[in-house]
Amino acid sequence: MGDAFPSLPSMLWPPKSVRIVDWNIERGQQLQGITNFLASVDADILILQEVDVNARRTHRLNIAEEIARKLGMNYVFGREFEELVQGSKNSPAYHGQATLSKWPILNSRLIRFSKQSRFWQPHWFLPKIEPFQERLGGRIALVAEINVAGRKLVTYNLHLESRGTDALRISQLREVLSDATCYDAECPLIVAGDLNLDAVREPAAFAVTKAGFKDAVAALHTPTTPASGLFEGGHQIDWAFVRGPLRASSGRVHARVKVSDHYPISFVLTG
Repeated sequence: MGDAFPSLPSMLWPPKSVRIVDWNIERGQQLQGITNFLASVDADILILQEVDVNARRTHRLNIAEEIARKLGMNYVFGREFEELVQGSKNSPAYHGQATLSKWPILNSRLIRFSKQSRFWQPHWFLPKIEPFQERLGGRIALVAEINVAGRKLVTYNLHLESRGTDALRISQLREVLSDATCYDAECPLIVAGDLNLDAVREPAAFAVTKAGFKDAVAALHTPTTPASGLFEGGHQIDWAFVRGPLRASSGRVHARVKVSDHYPISFVLTG
């Protein structure tokens, strides 16, 4: 699902560059701070993970729609899970990914990964109350085809499994890279999201390179999550890769932004 709240000037003039932000926004629980940061960077395309719709913990808001309306953007939402503890039979809550754009989103679709963790499935012995997180669904990639001044740009918005092995995550990543072969070499592609793995290590690095993608942020050994304690530092698990004729530059991890359990990453594409 999605909607459109674009400002007119963004649709009239072809850009000299396209600024991208990728971010796991931790369900949108600190919505004001999230929106303030996104407004300050004035990105053209937002690739967001952990986005709530009608969940109790985020005040029953449609988080993607709230951000899109405030920033004047189009958006699409891909449902990853129904959150059984956060909604009800008559008013279900959902959780997933959202891609927002100043430019028209022509088509969108989901890749629901063939291999999934069983961790999130409901169990009869667990009560349907917080902090238990019972869900229906599975991990996805949200694919969006965006019309940037008459030129198609394709984004793959990923959230790979957190409750599983690297082998499972690599399998999910390979499904995305395989799907990307349906686009020709002149079509700009972005694969970005919370991968829950270190993508510069093998076999992830080999799979990405073999598919023709390059690291868009180029901030090696820079954590994209805060430290979780005195003895455990942050992790670099949020990534963005590009393929095609556009060049990525100005890559950055915004480690001073403290309104999620992940930092935003950003970069700029130029022709």
